[in-house]
Amino acid sequence: MEADTEAENRISRMKRSVKDNARHKLELLRKARDHNLQTFRRQPLQEISGAFGDLGTLLPILIAYTDVNRYSGPAIDLSTTLVFTGIFNVVTGVVFGIPLPVQPMKAIAAVALSSSFSENEVASAGLLVAGVVGFLSITGLLEWFNRRIPVPVIKGIQVGVGLSLIIYGGTIFGRRDDFDYNNPGLVNLLQVLAFLGLLASNNYHKLPLALILLFIGFLFALPGLIRHPALFGIWQPHALLPQPWEFQRGIDAGLGQVPLTVLNSIIAVTALSADLLPELPPPSPTALGLSVTAMNLLGCWFGSVPVCHGSGGLAAQYRFGARSGASIILLGLIKFILGLFAGPFTARVFRSIPNAILGIMVIAAGLELANVGETLNSMEARDHPKAENGDANTAQDQRSSSPHAGTKVIPDWRRRRWTTMLITIGGILTFKNTVAGFIAGMLCHWSYQLHDRHASWRSQREGTIRLGEEETRGRETDNA
Repeated sequence: MEADTEAENRISRMKRSVKDNARHKLELLRKARDHNLQTFRRQPLQEISGAFGDLGTLLPILIAYTDVNRYSGPAIDLSTTLVFTGIFNVVTGVVFGIPLPVQPMKAIAAVALSSSFSENEVASAGLLVAGVVGFLSITGLLEWFNRRIPVPVIKGIQVGVGLSLIIYGGTIFGRRDDFDYNNPGLVNLLQVLAFLGLLASNNYHKLPLALILLFIGFLFALPGLIRHPALFGIWQPHALLPQPWEFQRGIDAGLGQVPLTVLNSIIAVTALSADLLPELPPPSPTALGLSVTAMNLLGCWFGSVPVCHGSGGLAAQYRFGARSGASIILLGLIKFILGLFAGPFTARVFRSIPNAILGIMVIAAGLELANVGETLNSMEARDHPKAENGDANTAQDQRSSSPHAGTKVIPDWRRRRWTTMLITIGGILTFKNTVAGFIAGMLCHWSYQLHDRHASWRSQREGTIRLGEEETRGRETDNA
């Protein structure tokens, strides 16, 4: 009888827990909806401009994917990619309520473009990443990993990726367009105007720079569209079934993408969201991981590009004015309509946008992302040591007053964090690899911890020796 009662109580508690969890999720969705509506009503132009902030990194990769196999066909289906990523944009904006991007996985793109992957091979790489990230999310390993990465390493990843974007944007900015040879003066003028627009946006934050740049880019694309009208047509979906040997090639690209997705698309995005939008609850690593898993398990089977959420894309959309999920919802609707009815036309427009415009948009995104490094040692840092009630961490001989009243910070603490961040940045820029920078930063962090433990051990050992010497001298004095 007691066993039956205990079982009923356990079932009742489980039902209450499920109901409370569902109620909490619905409340979060309601808050996200209210935030999206209020933000769009307050600053519609900035939200619309921010919606297109990530196109500087999105378009070059999509264009390259559609050209990688000119004889056997493109490596992705552009119409399918627009339809699925449009749906993902809408769902992301509704669920998270922040300008969270949906962008191609860059490590997979690098291998696929250099090795001329087929559609099935690209899909198999995306499915592999989805499986691994899904496992890490369900088991809670992403949350565990996030708690154990020190802030200087996370900041180093953000700044390193930001500087990489600036360098990449500069490369695109100086790349020649098809019409350069006939109108070199016009192209130079466009580069100057685009750069002046970037400088102006630093002071006039409400300037819808992305909209202005895209309008100018469309004007440049217009003559080519008139001379060579593109076809319109209804999207015709098709399913893919990668073969075992195609999965084997996909593993080579997917294994390099997994750590990049975990670090830059999940861990760094959680931290960046808290930095840029502190008034909103940041998405958890588990939620982001499950989102990445679902997007690729749904889209890759139909030829969509493997996608993730990137810190660079979030910084780009924030930089151009986006402050809510409304911007992403708008972008998703536009992509969905273009993919559904105008895939070939969209591809022609993408290829006609001048490189100067794409380059300056990537540079702007890199600047915004790199700027988050300035809060490394400020009170805004989530792990800033506060001297409360004689905190033992600050009770050292060497210490100085913080510019913030009531807080004392160890000078060596600042220098160590700065050094760790710089080494992380250096690893990313030197090896052009986020994982290499992460490993370098963690080794630096662990070296400081090892030094502290050794110093603590020596201090305890010397204290024990001094205590023993004092006891010996005491006994000698008593005997005398």
